[in-house]
Amino acid sequence: MTAPGIRDGEAVEDRDVEEALALVKEDRGNAPHQARAPQDRHHKATPWPEAREIAARAARGGARRAPVSLPLDSSLGHTLAAPLTALTDLPSFDTSAMDGWAVAGPGPWDVRDKGVLAGHAEHAPLDDGEAVRIATGARIPPDTTAVLRSEHGRMDDRGRLHATRDVGHGQDIRPRGQECRSGDQLLPPGTLVTPAVLGLAAAAGYDTLTAVPRPRADVLVLGDELLTEGLPHDGLIRDALGPMLPPWLRALGAEVTDVRRIGDDADALHEAITASEADLVVTTGGTASGPVDHVHPTLRRIGAELLVDGVKVRPGHPMLLARTKENQHLVGLPGNPLAAVSGLLTLAEPLLRTLAARPAQEPYALPLQEAVHGHPYDTRLVPVVLRTDRAVPLHYNGPAMLRGVAAADALAVVPPGGARPGQAAEILELPWATAGIGVCFT
Repeated sequence: MTAPGIRDGEAVEDRDVEEALALVKEDRGNAPHQARAPQDRHHKATPWPEAREIAARAARGGARRAPVSLPLDSSLGHTLAAPLTALTDLPSFDTSAMDGWAVAGPGPWDVRDKGVLAGHAEHAPLDDGEAVRIATGARIPPDTTAVLRSEHGRMDDRGRLHATRDVGHGQDIRPRGQECRSGDQLLPPGTLVTPAVLGLAAAAGYDTLTAVPRPRADVLVLGDELLTEGLPHDGLIRDALGPMLPPWLRALGAEVTDVRRIGDDADALHEAITASEADLVVTTGGTASGPVDHVHPTLRRIGAELLVDGVKVRPGHPMLLARTKENQHLVGLPGNPLAAVSGLLTLAEPLLRTLAARPAQEPYALPLQEAVHGHPYDTRLVPVVLRTDRAVPLHYNGPAMLRGVAAADALAVVPPGGARPGQAAEILELPWATAGIGVCFT
């Protein structure tokens, strides 16, 4: 492996103008291709938007695991595979919306001794001129005309109830079926199961949900120079990707089934990939053409089909996407941490989103608070903090740095050539900054 700051081809991010022009003029076509020799790899890089679309398309049409039935407490973060249809009326009977009195007819009212509490059987009907104490959520007695709130009633010396303001017919009564009727579709397939969805499902009578299984992901951490504990020393560096990638993949909807550190061992890499039964294999490092960069040779060895071999994006352009088996893909991430994040959001996120049947983020843009330096011919992804009406670029955004993205809400998509202050940039929100997505860490 090369030094931490330039491994996996990041040192060529500022290649000369002639080679960059050659990249722009190259017509790569859309057909998948076998793993290529190192010498022509950099000339076939895919434009960033196209790479994301290829990744999303790659997961479509293949055989999928059948939907699963999950208990409610295991469904969080999954996607509904079937409509959520009401199994009962909601509410299933007329209920009181307030603490107070159930009253019948015009006041004043004689108050019955025994009140009505939530969870109790139906109360005897009320006659005109009668009232009974009632709790929020309790079943309304038959022939009740309204609920008088506690703060709107007073008792006289003879124990009769009077209203201190007008009481309209049906006031503060939640009628049966107000929210839905049995058989109504509450949510369509493809809805992400959030805590609120769990609550709605429980209210509608569900004990289990039919969900899309989470795609399984194996993580293979490459590199002999990586430490798993302690301070860097003697040319060895801490492994930042091993701790970061599994929770990030879970936040993107995956079930992480294995995390293995296999160093710079070509045979171990071959064995790990061929033995994996995951839907997605993620490798870290080894995607360039150095003496211990084994990803491309291993893909050629197993006859993998390269779908994306390099992306015109900074950081992270040596990333790749390959089909290793009929229903398995491999995303090769660069070894530099921010470059690996770029690869996750460029290739792994669209593929996992399709496999998990998750909705895509609605595209939107925000003005940049300040100018952002760009690459002459490639897209650039820059960590930003989101404000109400703007995105604030963060420093420490080099390929080997995590300090910027650790404080970020999103990545801004900066077009080739850079962006001026106030220029709108597409925003890629990080999973934990997106409503409903951050529930998937477990």
